[in-house]
Amino acid sequence: MAPSVLEITPLPEQTPPREPSPAEVEDGYYQPIPSRRWYSLILDILDPMTLRQRSSHAHPHHIFTDERPRTSLSAKKEQYVVTETPIPEPGPTPTLEKRHRVIAVIRLACILVPVTVLCLFGILHIVSFALNGHALLLQDDLDFLPDWGHPGKIGAGLAHYPTDATRDVMPIPVHSHNDYWRRIPLYEALHYGCTGVEADVWHVGDDLFVGHSTSALTPNRTFRSLYVDPLIALLDKQNPLTAFADTKNHGVFDEEPDQTLVLLVDLKTDGPTTFQKVQEQLEGLRSKGYLTYFNGTHTVPGAITVVGTGNTPFDLLTANTTYRDIFYDAPLGMLYEPSPITLTDLNVDPSLSNLAEIDDYHPSSAGQGKTGLPADTPASAFNATTSYYASLNFKRSVGRVWRGKLSERQMKIIRGQIRGAKKAGLKARYWNTPKWPVSLRNHIWHVLVEEGVGMLNADDLEGAAIEDWRRWKHEWYV
Repeated sequence: MAPSVLEITPLPEQTPPREPSPAEVEDGYYQPIPSRRWYSLILDILDPMTLRQRSSHAHPHHIFTDERPRTSLSAKKEQYVVTETPIPEPGPTPTLEKRHRVIAVIRLACILVPVTVLCLFGILHIVSFALNGHALLLQDDLDFLPDWGHPGKIGAGLAHYPTDATRDVMPIPVHSHNDYWRRIPLYEALHYGCTGVEADVWHVGDDLFVGHSTSALTPNRTFRSLYVDPLIALLDKQNPLTAFADTKNHGVFDEEPDQTLVLLVDLKTDGPTTFQKVQEQLEGLRSKGYLTYFNGTHTVPGAITVVGTGNTPFDLLTANTTYRDIFYDAPLGMLYEPSPITLTDLNVDPSLSNLAEIDDYHPSSAGQGKTGLPADTPASAFNATTSYYASLNFKRSVGRVWRGKLSERQMKIIRGQIRGAKKAGLKARYWNTPKWPVSLRNHIWHVLVEEGVGMLNADDLEGAAIEDWRRWKHEWYV
């Protein structure tokens, strides 16, 4: 139904109502109507509720009572006529049409923008696969004679030679962090060419057990079974006695026999007693001359270099001044070396400043190796005769890496620490480096190697040994 508007039109004039007689006025039968404006009467006509409310009050002077005639009111009502005029339906306006068009455009954009972004990512992945992943579709050329050297096949008896346990393995300066966690401890690290492995040892009863915590210990996973005995067997194979040679002191890597393998032993229980037990269980390697040792004047390299960390007591380790075959994991923070710059280069008056005050880094704690280290030990005590590694917690020392890039101050700390380790003849090693995103991890690895870190601490051995660290990747999901 179409909307309408009410119009009030006065009626033609009618005969005025009869005047009351004096007797009617005297008896009170008829009361004069108070003077009221015309719109008040209209409201009374249009609102029946008002009529009912007024009629409910019995007032002697009220004109709308049940006992009083309504002659005057009826006369007033008849003077007006209420008519209803339909209002035409409004048509579309230009403003409304424009609003509808804007809404339609917004809805279309909400659909097209996500679809376009997804299509672009799909194209990028296809291009990335075409550039880097095509090798996955190609067959390895080395599989063309898979049975070569097998009995009864071509080349029978020619496939193996005495020291081929690690053939085709190129040693790399990577330390297998928490090596005992791997599916095949020790051997997996050697497969990727790692020149350092790590074992956490617990002295329980009369033996040394390997594990990250006491809840991970088992009776058969011991220091001997996981590391000492396999290394003896491997080194015996790499140093065979044949009709052609009597090889001695060759390392585990066939490609580089002179490369030593670092066995980092993290003492988790009481330092002195655990250290003594480690020395006892290394006797198999020691008796065959496979250990690097200090003879009182200089260090003699060997196939295996044992380094003590954690609760390793530094004073007990260095007590023997004529022979020792366990070296210390020095605190890298104590070896920080200021930049080799002069006051003249900085336009500083030598009489007002000194070179030590130019560098604002002051290590607050010894960090790695502090547990078994006397408080008054000077930094000069860590050198090639007492130590081998110089390690530090990367996150605690260098700090968090924001926006995927090291700051100038962080680079200054890293360079000073690596510089100090090299000056002492030690290999700098950072643990607890960022692990994710992978692009950030690779960036940190690349920076550390470029700055000359001695050993790259890694949990992802495949990523450290095989992947291209500088290859572009999606940082937000790798």
